[in-house]
Amino acid sequence: MSSNQDFEARLDKLAEVAVRVGLGSVAGQEVMMTAPLEAVPLARRITHHAYKAGATLVTVLYSDDVATLERFRTASDESFDKAAGWLYEGMASAFRSGAARLAIVGEDPTLLSGQDPAKVARANRARSTAYRPALDLIARSAINWTIVSAATPAWARTVFPDLPEDEAVARLWDAIFAASRTDGPDPIGGWAEHNRLLAERTGKLNAKRFAALRFKGPGTDLEVGLCDGHRWAGGAGKAENGVTYNANIPTEEVFTTPHRDRVNGHVSATKPLSYQGTLIRDIAVRFEGGAIVEARAATGEDVLKKVLEIDEGSRRLGEVALVPHASPISTSGLLFYNTLYDENAASHIALGQAYAKTVEGGAEMDPETQIRHGINSSLIHIDWMIGSGEIDVDGVNPDGTVEPVMRKGAWV
Repeated sequence: MSSNQDFEARLDKLAEVAVRVGLGSVAGQEVMMTAPLEAVPLARRITHHAYKAGATLVTVLYSDDVATLERFRTASDESFDKAAGWLYEGMASAFRSGAARLAIVGEDPTLLSGQDPAKVARANRARSTAYRPALDLIARSAINWTIVSAATPAWARTVFPDLPEDEAVARLWDAIFAASRTDGPDPIGGWAEHNRLLAERTGKLNAKRFAALRFKGPGTDLEVGLCDGHRWAGGAGKAENGVTYNANIPTEEVFTTPHRDRVNGHVSATKPLSYQGTLIRDIAVRFEGGAIVEARAATGEDVLKKVLEIDEGSRRLGEVALVPHASPISTSGLLFYNTLYDENAASHIALGQAYAKTVEGGAEMDPETQIRHGINSSLIHIDWMIGSGEIDVDGVNPDGTVEPVMRKGAWV
């Protein structure tokens, strides 16, 4: 088989996994897909497998980094308080009508690093506000949805800056196929086993009923209180429409909902955060009573602080996740500058919107009751990494006693 034929075969496997494992089932459903222009080959293969699986209609919306950058270089000032509300209203309408959601990501991690942080923050706020109705449906798992990646030249140049572009793209595709567990003889069966192991881990954590988690290591001494009635989840989950799906391809995490008012201490990021085209390095923050009261970063600090001002919930946590340091993405030795991958290399926390589904009865609560129960609400949900081979994690029981959960990034 020629190298091109081999690549096409591997791309087809990734597309099949995206549909059959990621979305789980699309029989009788519409599929709404977003993708960068450079991901057309993968989007076409996914479209093929979606129709093969019984999708009634696949609609693809493409984005263009060049056009995005042109806005920041040329548009009038009032542009940055605008968002395509009509588009996001249409997406929310599609989800309410039962459409599945699939996102292909591969954006340039540094696209907007040279742009005015105030304009970036305004544009992000406008987009987050317009997207909120659709995000609410995704956050509560009203539909089956998934995210996969495609290697793009700009992303590959960031990950492999010393390689020629074509070689960098090829290396990044290799890493994507490996992390997405599509290189084996039976990717679908491999994913079934992987989901079984993640379910086993969540079962053990759910049996513990910890009141909090405590993270300790270089630059970190953080206690994350957990919501009363929290549930751990990981791997495959079931949407409200009854479909079993995997939200992230790849995934190595188990996660739950922290209490928005019970986070205290300080924590340092162990990997850079790529957020909406800005690379934020060396994040260090301090929490009091659940909220960030001090924040700094080596680069991108202005953007980070603007993010924390988006709304009242953007300074609070919506997720805490545990990932072993020995995960395949971590052992690859690569820094992906992409949250979908880097969050699966390290334990992490997320600022902003919580997943109500990981609290008993949370999805049935009205927004005010969710807040009272400790389930955070925000226009954003931003994961950033705090785990490493030097971080210990303890579970704190309701009576204050402590049990080891991870030592040096490994499960105890």
